[in-house]
Amino acid sequence: MKITIIYDNTAFRKDLEADWGFAALVEAHGRRVLFDTGASGSILLSNMETLLIDPGTIDDVFISHPDFDHIGGLSAFLDRNSTVTVWVPRSLHGVKKAKEIIKIGSPRKMHEGLYSTGELEETEQSLCVETRKGIVIIAGCSHPRMEHIIEAASKFGAVYGIIGGLHGNKPHSLEKLHLICATHCTIYKQEIALLYPAKYIEGGAGKVIEVKDDGPLN
Repeated sequence: MKITIIYDNTAFRKDLEADWGFAALVEAHGRRVLFDTGASGSILLSNMETLLIDPGTIDDVFISHPDFDHIGGLSAFLDRNSTVTVWVPRSLHGVKKAKEIIKIGSPRKMHEGLYSTGELEETEQSLCVETRKGIVIIAGCSHPRMEHIIEAASKFGAVYGIIGGLHGNKPHSLEKLHLICATHCTIYKQEIALLYPAKYIEGGAGKVIEVKDDGPLN
């Protein structure tokens, strides 16, 4: 599994633009999934171009929740690639131009090795990626309780780590994870980094995280 952060509040690479929001390219199990689309279509597409990510190579778009800083770039992206399947929480309406739109309410399998937690607490879904290390959760903001997110992801296997926005979830809720990359809206980012130095990976636009048999590379 390879994750490339495209859009984040901070930039890991100086040639990328930082902006409030989140988007990442998830490459796993033979599929390329755009997770969320940030707030601005122009920034999303510009950062993708700099990262040499061709919108036409994306198979699926996964939208975590309908806040603008996660769906703002969707229309601009679909102008470049309307052949994708867009997976949205069931509460999100108004998505157009995609080949197929699938609404998700309950935990479910999307493709081999790729799953959704379902829309938890009527606010947000997270993407679950199966790896040899266990399930890696990709989260937009983690508005639901972290315990609820991990419990839902555990339906698909032992949870190894999480990448994405962690909002106001307390650091102790992450203690059983082995990989933590806190991005975007995480309130306790500094505390998490200090508490879990061996597990923590700094995010930012341009950061690439790979999970292989011998562990994460960053």
